[in-house]
Amino acid sequence: MRAQELLEPLALDAFLVTRPENVRYLSGFPHPEDAQVLVTEEGASLLTDPRYPEAERESHIPAKVLRREEREELYRNLRGRVGFEAEHLPYAALERLRELSPAEWVPTKGVVERLRLRKTPEEVERIRKAQALAEEALAHVLPLLRPGVEEREIALEIEFFLKRRGAEPAFPPIVASGARGALPHARASEKRLLEGELVTLDLGARVEGYHSDMTRTFALGRPKEELRRAYKAVEEALEAALAALAPGKPAKEVDALARKVLEGYGLDRHFVHSLGHGVGLAVHEGPGLSPYSEEVLEPGMVVTVEPGVYLPGVGGVRLEELVLLTEKGPELLSRFPRGREV
Repeated sequence: MRAQELLEPLALDAFLVTRPENVRYLSGFPHPEDAQVLVTEEGASLLTDPRYPEAERESHIPAKVLRREEREELYRNLRGRVGFEAEHLPYAALERLRELSPAEWVPTKGVVERLRLRKTPEEVERIRKAQALAEEALAHVLPLLRPGVEEREIALEIEFFLKRRGAEPAFPPIVASGARGALPHARASEKRLLEGELVTLDLGARVEGYHSDMTRTFALGRPKEELRRAYKAVEEALEAALAALAPGKPAKEVDALARKVLEGYGLDRHFVHSLGHGVGLAVHEGPGLSPYSEEVLEPGMVVTVEPGVYLPGVGGVRLEELVLLTEKGPELLSRFPRGREV
């Protein structure tokens, strides 16, 4: 990336990057929450503090290890139009920058995020590793899916497994059984699994800063007909959406197709979230597959496809695949079988 690619389109003299995912994207620095990237016409530099004396070695752009007063002096020397990330920089921090520097501070939105939409082969490889580990963790906990086991036991075992393998959970695993399956983001609880229930597991791993994300719904024995019908509807919606994924396709059209399938079952009103989202340095990033998205799919994008049906007081079903968009169409990065009974 050349500095001009960030500066010229917005007529900026400099650009201060503070969002951790964007800092890591531009620098490779593994502690981006404690760093910034300053882009000027001379190039991009990582700014961090004395807690990270090896920053020069860990960053693939020049790094400056600065004490607070040194960093403030650097800000005082900024001139002209300096962009900042309006969606991330706190207002109090912006006010302090304005006190320090005579520059014109210009709000920006989505500048680096647009660069992150299409993954490089190296980024895809890290996501593949994260997905493979998540699937190993899921296979590891399958024997725990039996009546009498608490949801939180399963979630904890997923986290322990990933950490033992040198990864981190991408997010707190979702384990939702029975009627709790109707809660799309249910945290694992002390509830015990029961015979005849559906159990939804949503999990992912983080490897070298990159995430994976997948969901499977399992049956403990034979669930109610209403839930079996919901499972069939969700799987059909998933397959229809996967078949429609292609470069050049508007993201909202894929979302609409999945909803149309669920409408045929009279279940579309029970699909209460978007069809999917991008995955990379953040577990939720662009592009969004939703009715409100204006994005068009491109090769190199990595997205989830996750239709769901949530029946209050009864239960829920969600199936989620992780997909790489290629010139030839979608490639499934998630390989764990669907439709398995425990």
